[in-house]
Amino acid sequence: MRFLLCLGFLVGVSHTAPTDVSPQLRKALESGAAPGIVAAVVSSDQLIAVGAAGMRKRGSKIAVTTGDKFHIGSCTKAMTATLCAMLVERGKLRWAQTLNESFPRTKNPIHKAYRGVTLEQLLSNHSGMPSQLDQDGLWAKLWAFQGTPTKARELLFWSVVKHPPTVPPGEKYLYSNAGFSVAGYLAETKTKKSWRVLMGAHLFTPLGMDSAGFGAPASTKTDELDQPWGHTAEGKPVPPGLQADNPTAIGPAGRVHCTIADWGKFAQLHLRGARGKSKLLKPDTFKKLHTPYANNPANYAMGWMATKRPWGRGTVLTHTGSNTMWFAVIWLAPEIDAAYLVICNQGGQPAATLCDTAVGQLIMWHMKQMRAKPKKAG
Repeated sequence: MRFLLCLGFLVGVSHTAPTDVSPQLRKALESGAAPGIVAAVVSSDQLIAVGAAGMRKRGSKIAVTTGDKFHIGSCTKAMTATLCAMLVERGKLRWAQTLNESFPRTKNPIHKAYRGVTLEQLLSNHSGMPSQLDQDGLWAKLWAFQGTPTKARELLFWSVVKHPPTVPPGEKYLYSNAGFSVAGYLAETKTKKSWRVLMGAHLFTPLGMDSAGFGAPASTKTDELDQPWGHTAEGKPVPPGLQADNPTAIGPAGRVHCTIADWGKFAQLHLRGARGKSKLLKPDTFKKLHTPYANNPANYAMGWMATKRPWGRGTVLTHTGSNTMWFAVIWLAPEIDAAYLVICNQGGQPAATLCDTAVGQLIMWHMKQMRAKPKKAG
């Protein structure tokens, strides 16, 4: 609450350099909900505010910086959907492309109820794929798998589609890491390139997201804290290694890390796209990515939840992400040309509350600055 009360009064606006909100983030960390936090506010063409506070590891003396890499969890989903949209525009994929036509195999048959599932349904959580991957011990198998990430997704795919869907495909919403993982695998099979390579070539490089990578951001080859560590909900540090992230099979659903400014570049892409000003994708494609699937009470689009907020002057897009050791949240408001991003390096509900509080105050602060901005003459 101290953070809520002070941020709007202690920072100012700069049109040449981003406002530093680090002092206010340090106040937010007094709750003890996370060891470190980063935050940013962006418009379609400017980094408006950025800040970092706390430590890379609980109990350490190495401070978090705005150049540190943080894990964004399921906020990766919007990136995978954007990649697939690029492949659709290039004729490599189709929104209506079904699993049956994509994987015409007889050795490992697809359950009949899955055969008509489309790429669009995979990316909008309407594929009927399960929210949990524990049937037949699959989750344990994915943890133990020693092959490439693509081969791990192949194992995931055939293990899931041999069973009937959890809910009727195309009819009911069910949040599913499996659906996005299969969408990534579909892109891999059609391009003959790994999801990681595709993400780098089509998204990270064009956007200048030089810090973007996969899995836990810290190096496993050094005793130094070269990047932040994740922490469990109880605040226990998790060292880099196998247990520091989810299995590689679900990479397209939630294994990207990057700096807060680089994540802001992805947000800027979608702000520009929603306003018809992006050169990477057509306006109609962004509209499809941002529009909830039909008859969808959850208002889930493709890696975004669509809702309305008065401060956003209409429809806004949001998502959270966590691999249980980090927590990330993003709000995108195209009508006011702004996005708000916060990440902390701990999982659990207190960390989620911390991020929600921080992003709420960033919105309040930005609203105040916009009201105070001088209007152009004429």
